[in-house]
Amino acid sequence: MKGDFRMSYAYQPLTNPDRIRVTENGAWVATFTIGCYTVTLAGPARAFSETFRSGGATHTVTVTHSTWVRAAPGPVDTHIDERWLSCARAANRAGTPDVLAIAMQYIKNAPPILLGDLQIAGDASYGPLLPNGSRDEGSDFNDYLGLRWLYPAEKPDRPEAPQHRCLDCSGYMRMVWGYRHQLPDAGYPDTIPLSLRPQSNTTLPRRAFELYEGATGLILIENIGTRPTDLDILDAGDLLFFDAESDDGPSLDHVGMYLGPDASGARRFISSRKTVNGPTLADAGGPSLLTGTGKYARRFRAARRL
Repeated sequence: MKGDFRMSYAYQPLTNPDRIRVTENGAWVATFTIGCYTVTLAGPARAFSETFRSGGATHTVTVTHSTWVRAAPGPVDTHIDERWLSCARAANRAGTPDVLAIAMQYIKNAPPILLGDLQIAGDASYGPLLPNGSRDEGSDFNDYLGLRWLYPAEKPDRPEAPQHRCLDCSGYMRMVWGYRHQLPDAGYPDTIPLSLRPQSNTTLPRRAFELYEGATGLILIENIGTRPTDLDILDAGDLLFFDAESDDGPSLDHVGMYLGPDASGARRFISSRKTVNGPTLADAGGPSLLTGTGKYARRFRAARRL
């Protein structure tokens, strides 16, 4: 790199996990985690909000901070790509959607977003309604899109018509981190490969437990079958794993993404759920919190940084 890029940046190594903190004139600019795509960056302050009804009243939950989350061109090593960093910072200033903003494009009443004649975002259901009144699982990102998807060294995956505009919990994370990061609209390179099955920690596989065990990046909080108590290691964009269903034994059957502390200081996440029929960061069907006595707080088990 030419000296222009490196001139004003300072680098500080951090541990647990191994990271590089980047500052400019003493102010935090970005944090790169070694071995991960995920990069957290400083940018304009934003509020992520959702309104819902519960107990006959209307409530609004809000997460506000100035952390932006983007994917580097590949797993980060100790050499920071300052050209990429410059482009990512410019994208923040321009308001180009990052991972957190993209996730919000699928919550209830989110407006459609088109790429040509293809709808790539907008209000997503969890899955088609079953005769027993529950929602069917299995809606991946390409089901939402209605596209046949080709994977290297794996069979093509055809979309299921009843699952059009639907995303289950892992399909939602694959849409946000995988498919949307392959589109040439960010102004900087970012892509995380997708696969149907785990591929030696180099891709985003299909199911929640496979994302925990075999996705790219590193495990921040290991699943030991109990609720973690030390959550300070978490940062916006981290994947969170839950043993949400009590009828299938101890298993990681639900995945979401950490957003950060809400207006009350509680740690809030976003995920796609059967009970509210789609992505939400609100509290209908159980608080979207990692603390307290709600369903998801009690059944939170592990975390991974991609």
